[in-house]
Amino acid sequence: QVQLVDSGGGLVQAGGSLRLSCAASGRTFSRYAMGWFLQAPGKEREFVAAITYSGSKYYADSVKGRFTISRDNAKNTVFLQMNSLKSEDTAVYYCAADSKPWRLGYSTARGEYDYWGQGTQVTVSS
Repeated sequence: QVQLVDSGGGLVQAGGSLRLSCAASGRTFSRYAMGWFLQAPGKEREFVAAITYSGSKYYADSVKGRFTISRDNAKNTVFLQMNSLKSEDTAVYYCAADSKPWRLGYSTARGEYDYWGQGTQVTVSS
């Protein structure tokens, strides 16, 4: 059974940093792209960043230059380093595992990810 456990959220002032982690278990982690999504109150869950099985990285325009996604295949963990945080980054952040192994490229579509973490709250105070 695949399990993703998100952690690292919290309360931070605008301009500050947080590092989210997502520990995966239950299948061969290194074969799958991983993504991060956010969901703000009353809004749809939206794409933040993805990292392919080969390590290529992609970002939503809103976070480019501020957030960095990375993965450690030896530890079955994906990270999201968030710098220069803004109040509009406030949301619940979810990691997700791609449904297809060895995918070429990445997907921003929620439906292409078949396993999700429980979410971790990030609150940025202005």
